[in-house]
Formats: sequence, C-alpha cells, structure tokens
Amino acid sequence: MTRLAGHTEGLRANGRKALVAYLTAGYPTRALFPELVRAAADVGADVIEIGVPFSDPIADGPVIQNASVVALSNGTTLQGALDDAARLSREVKAPLVVMSYINPILRLGVEKFAREAQRAGIAGVVIPDVSFEESAAFRAPIRDAGLAYIDLVAPTSDDARVRAIAPASDGFVYVVSLTGVTGTREAIAADLPALVARVRAHARAPVYVGFGVSTAAQAAEVAGLADGVIIGSRLMRLAGDGPAEGAAARVGEFLSGVRRELDRA
Repeated sequence: MTRLAGHTEGLRANGRKALVAYLTAGYPTRALFPELVRAAADVGADVIEIGVPFSDPIADGPVIQNASVVALSNGTTLQGALDDAARLSREVKAPLVVMSYINPILRLGVEKFAREAQRAGIAGVVIPDVSFEESAAFRAPIRDAGLAYIDLVAPTSDDARVRAIAPASDGFVYVVSLTGVTGTREAIAADLPALVARVRAHARAPVYVGFGVSTAAQAAEVAGLADGVIIGSRLMRLAGDGPAEGAAARVGEFLSGVRRELDRA
C-alpha cells in the first residue's frame, strides 16, 4: 500500500470527508506559494495537490490557465515545483500530490521525474492528459518509486471504462464532476450522483470529486455522495483577487469554512 493510500484509507475508516486543495506552483509568486500550502494544511486540508504550470493546460478553465501563465512568467518549472515540495513535505502533515501535464514530465524524463518526486516527498501523481490506455509507461515507474498513480474518471466514461479505471487508481479515484474544464460553477451537475455511484461500485480506493466545486455548501453536497472533494479554481481566484501578500489568508479563510461544512456533513 502506498503512503497516500494508507492516508486516504485512514480518513475513510475514521469517517472524515477528505478536503483536497489544489494550488498552482509559483502562484501568486514563487515566494508566496509555500504560504498558501501552509495555510491550506493549517486549516484542515487533508491532501495538497500541487499543480505544475503548463502553457497549454487543456483540462483547465480560465482561472487556472491564468494562474499557470503567471506562474510560468515567475519562472516556475516542474523541477522548481518539486524543489518547493521537498521543503514543504517536511513542514506540513498533509500529503502532497503533483498534478502535471505530460510534456513537462517527458522533458524531465519519466524515470527521473518519479525519482525526483520521491525525493521531494510527493505521495501521488495525477497526469490529466494521459489516457488510461496509455498510462502504463507512466504508472509503472511512478508506482515503482512508491507513489500513488491517481486515475481520473469523467462523465463521458462508459461502464466498461469505469470498470477498468476505477479499481486501478491508487490513493483515491479522481471523479471529474462535469464535462468540460475546471472552473467555478453555480450548482453541482445533476448526473453526479449516478456517476459517483457507478465509480463506487468498482473502486477500491476512496472516491473524490473535483471540477466545479466552488462553495462550502457545494462541498458538503458532494461529500454526501463521495469520500472527499477537490477544490482548485475557487482557491486560485481567491489568491488572485487582491494583494498577493494576503493570498494565503484569503485561501485559508475559505478552506476553514469548507472544513467546517465537511465536518458537519
């Protein structure tokens, strides 16, 4: 069992709804990014997902796209994100997960990426633009390094794909709540309960839902269906709405409210 799997299984066994905070590495600045991670961990985020900025983030909406543009202009790279993670993994209790598109990993080299991620204390990896059918070349070296390889299930996944993907995912299964890109939404998708139920029927790991979870009330609603929620765009919007020096406080205040709602769920 990987370290991330042990952590998430423990949360589920204790009846705690998991809160995963997505934060783009190097945003709003390289110096302030670690403050956001610490703030998220301090208010009860159970996992921190560190997004590696990329010039063509096809799964992301305008908020995270903008964060990526800013982070890249700040000089953030995959190696730089891992170096930050190496320091942060010694400071925060929440496991760190890296979300990276395929190109930065290929430039670094898959095996080297796995070794560097292990060295940095990373617990799991999400690669959103690698299909399940093409994942073996990445899954093997990442798992060999002791890291969880986290798969995504989309609303467009038919039953055959759900049966294949859900049991393969380690640490948690990342359920994409809607068709489209990341971003804040007015309401949870009407077909989400059915999608989560289909994934739960085949998943071994806890089931977490991301994409479009924008408020504490929505997080609590999702927690009634799944084992955890993943919030990203709302956090990046908060980080960018106001002076950069106050980004960590704004993110921490919002996540604190979400944690309270999840604990009541």
